[in-house]
Amino acid sequence: MNTEETEDTEDTGEFALPRSRAANERLHALIPGGAHTYAKGDDQYPENLAPVISHGRGAHVWDVDGNRYVEYGSGLRSVSLGHAHPRVTEAVRRELDRGSNFVRPSVVELEAAERFLATVPTAEMVKFAKNGSDATTAAVRLARAATGRPRVALCADHPFFSVDDWFIGTTPMSAGVPAATTELTLSFPYGDLTATEELLTRYEGEVACLILEPAAHTEPPPGYLTGLRELADRHGCVLVFDEMITGFRWSEAGAQGLYGVVPDLSTFGKALGNGFAVSALAGRRDLMERGGLRHSGERVFLLSTTHGAETHSLAAAMAVQALYVEEGVTARLHALGERLAAGVRDAAAGMGVADHVVVRGRASNLVFATLDENRRPSQQYRTLFLRRLLAGGVLAPSFVVSSALSDADIDHTVDVVAQACAVYRKALDAGDPTPWVGGRPVKPVFRRTA
Repeated sequence: MNTEETEDTEDTGEFALPRSRAANERLHALIPGGAHTYAKGDDQYPENLAPVISHGRGAHVWDVDGNRYVEYGSGLRSVSLGHAHPRVTEAVRRELDRGSNFVRPSVVELEAAERFLATVPTAEMVKFAKNGSDATTAAVRLARAATGRPRVALCADHPFFSVDDWFIGTTPMSAGVPAATTELTLSFPYGDLTATEELLTRYEGEVACLILEPAAHTEPPPGYLTGLRELADRHGCVLVFDEMITGFRWSEAGAQGLYGVVPDLSTFGKALGNGFAVSALAGRRDLMERGGLRHSGERVFLLSTTHGAETHSLAAAMAVQALYVEEGVTARLHALGERLAAGVRDAAAGMGVADHVVVRGRASNLVFATLDENRRPSQQYRTLFLRRLLAGGVLAPSFVVSSALSDADIDHTVDVVAQACAVYRKALDAGDPTPWVGGRPVKPVFRRTA
């Protein structure tokens, strides 16, 4: 990054983003929250240090102040190949010249469905949409229609499923969601088959589906996913895997492809389009066909979206799937993540903060925890850590890698992490991170008041 780093004793205010700060003010004046995704809000970054992006290429982005960063968690995990990947953009460009949306299905829709079902062979049918929320809500509606049951059971340990009422009503940001809707959503703990069976028994005959991320920051306990499959079968409910994150990061076919447990329905998105808007609902033919025209039962209104099959986004998805196979992208993501995790852990240990700056998760989906003197999660220490990363040219709300990262990028990141950990150690020794926070701490996305 072009900006010189701050002193390592306390925050001196040398690192500043005046153009980004002005742009953020304009964003807030025009857009509720200043961003179109809450996880991208400037409240997720240190005060006055939320970069507004000008452009990106590969694993790097530039802000409107002219600073370059090594970027992690690109597009909230959606840009797994790096920004402006030439094969993907060329596939998009070809379709743009042919038209993007028609009054009848394009042949591209057929080709994209064939490609997807070849990539995820555990599914028999697929329907495309533009975002993950629509796909997961469609899965819930389909499960309710198929079972005739009203309740949804979601995994309480996974942070997000949908912007729709059935999920958002369970979060601290539940304003506007009727209590009657929220009461139909139940929760179960990840990895605990006994608790899940007790829930299904307590609400026997009422639960339409179990929905969860099949894996997240920890590996599923041995036999867990198989056990869930058996529970769903025994209690007559639909098993839904939310593969928004695990899809194309655990394997090309997601966690179901890696662990060999087949859900009834699954949802994909994020990495599927390398930043272009495309998601998918996939699953068993007998369930999916309830949203079609070749069955005799009551019809389900399933994912009918004007822009759901824009040709350029489907072309992007096909290019992504081809690249994953040809270039072994999943293996590269794991290798890069392992190198980064090892480097960060060594840097933290070298500065005496290994118990406070903690890297977690599968190598292809790394996050970090910032813990205080008592080893409890701390927003203040997260703020300190993020400030130091930004000052060193690393934009990292997580450590989720893209395949565009180079060894030099990771080495630079580890060097910056080491510098951040040196400051972290000083704050721990002082027993107060305030001098290094530089303003209000970063805030959790889900909170009741602004």
